[in-house]
Amino acid sequence: MYAVGASGDPGPPPDLTELYLARRLDMVRLAVFLVDDRHTAEDVVQDAFAAMCRRYGTSLHGLQDPGAYLHTAVVNAARSVLRRRRTARAYTPPHPVAGPPVDEDLLLAEEHRHVLDALAGLTRRQREVLVLRYWSELTEAQIAQTLGLSRGTVKSTASRALDALEKKLEGGR
Repeated sequence: MYAVGASGDPGPPPDLTELYLARRLDMVRLAVFLVDDRHTAEDVVQDAFAAMCRRYGTSLHGLQDPGAYLHTAVVNAARSVLRRRRTARAYTPPHPVAGPPVDEDLLLAEEHRHVLDALAGLTRRQREVLVLRYWSELTEAQIAQTLGLSRGTVKSTASRALDALEKKLEGGR
């Protein structure tokens, strides 16, 4: 076997198998120095040989200096690995949003029960005005028309109902 890729080689260019046998270990060492990981270095070298085979075939016909080409391919592949690593390390995933507490449904049900109890303590008109305003999202004019009241009565009833509801809810805590 001869030194593959040495300058001034008088013989015919090597084929892919000869190049692999002669230069693989040197290329893996080079890649290890570049990527600092033996397994990744072996992948880099394997990918470089595979790319060379896809482009030039196993005879490497048309390639003037297979050793130099391989050297360049390994260095470029190692650079790509390092770029991907840098990108991956720079990525910071968004912070996971804290999910609802485990007992949220229970707490929410308890809070709803308190609100419903407080609503039950209001007069029928106060309850109707608040439900139409905040649950059905009707305007004062629409509530007045629905209940057959004046807008002023709807406003004053809503104000008194909210005050009474607030007192009932604060007293229950």
